[in-house]
Order: sequence, then structure tokens, then C-alpha cells
Amino acid sequence: MLATAKSLFGKLIEITLILLMVGLTIVVLVAVAYRLAGNSLSWYDEIASILLAWITYYGSALAALRRGHIGFDSVLLALPRTMRIAGALVAEVIVIGFMALMTWAGLRVLSVLEGEALVSLTWMPVQLTQSVIPIGAALFIVAELLSLPDYLRSVAEGHSLGSH
Repeated sequence: MLATAKSLFGKLIEITLILLMVGLTIVVLVAVAYRLAGNSLSWYDEIASILLAWITYYGSALAALRRGHIGFDSVLLALPRTMRIAGALVAEVIVIGFMALMTWAGLRVLSVLEGEALVSLTWMPVQLTQSVIPIGAALFIVAELLSLPDYLRSVAEGHSLGSH
């Protein structure tokens, strides 16, 4: 059941990332076409920046699910088995704690941004564009938790699977 949830979560993030990248590509291509035609879109760079930030946050969650972030496996794997597992758990607590703090701070930021709009698209709320902060951090936590059993099993066996 956990493997199915992990697989579905990964597919959902992958699909979201593909849609965001296609959207970013379309925005940039339209902006280039307008520029070549002698016109300029006032909003494209702001939207492109926002889409790039969304891709970064969602991509980070996917990397966490796949244990693709930079880590110190060689140090962890050099420890005795019981200390490896304890070290991996301490690292997980730190990472998940940081992401929980980021989720909380992101929600606080959203309340501060209430009523604000983008500069170039005044009908688009900044809260919507910045919602990626708490959402991305929460997705990162889910990804960490879904991949944790496989990671701990790998650490216990002395294999490198990627870590923080």
C-alpha cells in the first residue's frame, strides 16, 4: 500500500511538473514571438519567474521522493549499523522539522500578502503565486515520509540510496 501511495504521489508530481514546464515554454515562446513582431508583453517575465519557482518547489519534492538531494551517505555508511539508523533518523527529523517550519512560515507570508496583486497582472493575487512555498514544503514532507521506509532499509543494509 505504501509503495502504491509513493508511486501515485510521484506520478502526480511528475504530471504537475510536466504541465508547469509546458506552460513555461509556451509563455516564453509567445513572448519571443511578440518581441520578434515588434511588440512586447509586460507580464511574461513575471509569470515566467513564478512558473520557474513552482517548478523548483515541486521538483524538490520529487527529488526528495527519489532521495535525489545531496547528502553524506559515505559518512553515514561508515558508522556501525545502529548508529547509521540513528543518524539517518536524526537527519530526517531535522529535514522534516525545517520543512514544517517552512510550511508554517509560508502560510504566515500568505496572510501578510492578502489583498496584494501582481504588478503586471493586477487581477492575479500574489497569495496564489506564493502559495507554492507552503504547498511545496508540505509536499516535501510527504515525499520524505513516503520514501523513509525504503531509505532506512537501505541504510540498515549498508547501501547508498541518497540522503540529506
